[in-house]
Amino acid sequence: MRRFPEPWAGHSLRLAVEGGGRSTARRSTPRPLPRYLAKLSSVGSISEEETCEKLKGLIQRQVQMCKRNLEVMDSVRRGAQLAIEECQYQFRNRRWNCSTLDSLPVFGKVVTQGTREAAFVYAISSAGVAFAVTRACSSGELEKCGCDRTVHGVSPQGFQWSGCSDNIAYGVAFSQSFVDVRERSKGASSSRALMNLHNNEAGRKAILTHMRVECKCHGVSGSCEVKTCWRAVPPFRQVGHALKEKFDGATEVEPRRVGSSRALVPRNAQFKPHTDEDLVYLEPSPDFCEQDMRSGVLGTRGRTCNKTSKAIDGCELLCCGRGFHTAQVELAERCSCKFHWCCFVKCRQCQRLVELHTCR
Repeated sequence: MRRFPEPWAGHSLRLAVEGGGRSTARRSTPRPLPRYLAKLSSVGSISEEETCEKLKGLIQRQVQMCKRNLEVMDSVRRGAQLAIEECQYQFRNRRWNCSTLDSLPVFGKVVTQGTREAAFVYAISSAGVAFAVTRACSSGELEKCGCDRTVHGVSPQGFQWSGCSDNIAYGVAFSQSFVDVRERSKGASSSRALMNLHNNEAGRKAILTHMRVECKCHGVSGSCEVKTCWRAVPPFRQVGHALKEKFDGATEVEPRRVGSSRALVPRNAQFKPHTDEDLVYLEPSPDFCEQDMRSGVLGTRGRTCNKTSKAIDGCELLCCGRGFHTAQVELAERCSCKFHWCCFVKCRQCQRLVELHTCR
């Protein structure tokens, strides 16, 4: 019988700084492993220009931007981590579950193909950077930006604009400059560059279209005689949900010359043209059933499935008709939790037997 400390214990996200190893040579000296921006923990803060040079996966123009904007780079790192976490949450029950690797590209070879999965990764990544930089501006972490001072006065609805409105314009502009430069350096006329630039912008649009108005009432005994409001970015989970819906309805496109430039148009002429908020892709996705390391597909063997579900997380679909194994496992979880004055919660460790189904 296998023992698990708690559900999902085997799926923790590895975001720590890559540690040092030992050389097999006679002299045992530390050998630093590559550092990837999305997997750099807050312990490995980006505070020196030398760190920019050591980050793997950045092109030279991004390294230069990193050196010029050191105070912003920790926010970029948080945005990259946020994108990974959200991608893995949204696709946790799909055949492709947004697995990451300790190599480049971080999401594996899947993102080097023009599939809808790559479209989602680019969109959520650019959104993550815009979101994290915007929040850093509002929280006072950055000297170069602060609250959005263009939102002021009295609104048409009669409330007073006040407080600290999120400076989404700065966050979006930085994301455009830092994230898009990789595609623009390739030449914006290539099919893949056009696809990536479109999906980058669609990711940022997902934040812009879901901006919220938050308010606070002022008055005697909690009355709302005066109401002050400010603009705020939506929770990133809401951005992830919106982009997941765009993923499910993504448009397959192909490049065509329109006037003097190349543009992406629907491959099927019967489909209506996509908007700036839609995701687009160039080629169909593999089925992700069997492992194919040349294509970066890990397959679904060993994945946990839901025996009773008829959806994609069900054993029939997730396991691609191969069947599944069933095992009795013992889960250790907290139970009988009690609050003690003052101030802590004490729990017992309880064991529970459950059936675990994994794909053959």
